[in-house]
Amino acid sequence: MTTSLPAVPQATFLDPITSPPLALRGTPPASSPDALLELLTQAGAAPRVVEATGTWLMRRESEHTRIAYAKDASWWLAWCAAAGTNPASARPLHTDQYDAALRGSGLAKSTRARRLVAASSWYEYLVRAEVAERNPFLGMDRPSVSADDSPTRGMSPAQLAALLSYARERQSARTYALLVLLSTTAARIGSVLDARTGSLGHDKGHRVIDLTTKRNRQKRFVLVPLAVEALEMYLAGRGEVGSEEWLFVTSTGRPVDEPAAFRTVRRVAKAAGIPHADQLSPHSLRHSYATALLSKGVPLADVQDAMGHADPRTTRRYDRAAGALDRSPSYKMQEEITKAMAELPMA
Repeated sequence: MTTSLPAVPQATFLDPITSPPLALRGTPPASSPDALLELLTQAGAAPRVVEATGTWLMRRESEHTRIAYAKDASWWLAWCAAAGTNPASARPLHTDQYDAALRGSGLAKSTRARRLVAASSWYEYLVRAEVAERNPFLGMDRPSVSADDSPTRGMSPAQLAALLSYARERQSARTYALLVLLSTTAARIGSVLDARTGSLGHDKGHRVIDLTTKRNRQKRFVLVPLAVEALEMYLAGRGEVGSEEWLFVTSTGRPVDEPAAFRTVRRVAKAAGIPHADQLSPHSLRHSYATALLSKGVPLADVQDAMGHADPRTTRRYDRAAGALDRSPSYKMQEEITKAMAELPMA
């Protein structure tokens, strides 16, 4: 492709400006869109590349989505810096090596797939903006991901009750409201944290909240009385709140971020005595919503609609995940072993 300006500097597009990470996990090289742009600038990326990258991020309406893309894309840049690879001249060979490095870092298939998608999306936009010649991720084999591969750990209704009871009695009104909202709507954490107070409303006699979901679509969620009570108690403590203010904010007025929500779930779960608290996440509440309702015979189509799944097969995987545990023949095996042990002659 020929452009009036070079797509990238002829010498280097990204120099190794930081020490190579030992593993492609942990704190991302860039934790925000601004940090990603700064990383590119310091590395010597052409101004047009930096501008196009900013536009690529700003095309996403949700701030949390922009942050997620910036974090995931920064891992590719970090790998290129460590490997001495110029992103402008990267080839499919390099992207396959990057995927192998992600796999070698012990990352879940879903995390690897997400990072590859982010990097590919970035290149796709740079090509469209005529500041890059090719997308080296195009056509590569990506990890096959299903709910069966998910490391997400769920909770039983009794464990959810323990979690929420503890939060109501021992935690802040904000923490309780956040956990109740996640538990009773199955909304994704990014959607909830991206909500403004003006998202709350009424519709045909129902209390509702409008959230931005995947692909920047708007979805209306019912707020059950438990959630309404928790939210009203939390908002009453904030005093006068404008409709454009974030729904969940810190003591300094900044929006609560996903890492903080992640830590909150684990901290409260541990304090509430949930056995596998250190393996839980905000997504565990969404996971628990699906498995609990499917096990109670709620129609698959209703759960699918509540979860926002385009394909019923995605929802069906939650049913299989729950059934694989609840109906495991290992319980029957235990009965047979226990019975046989009881019949053994006394020593």
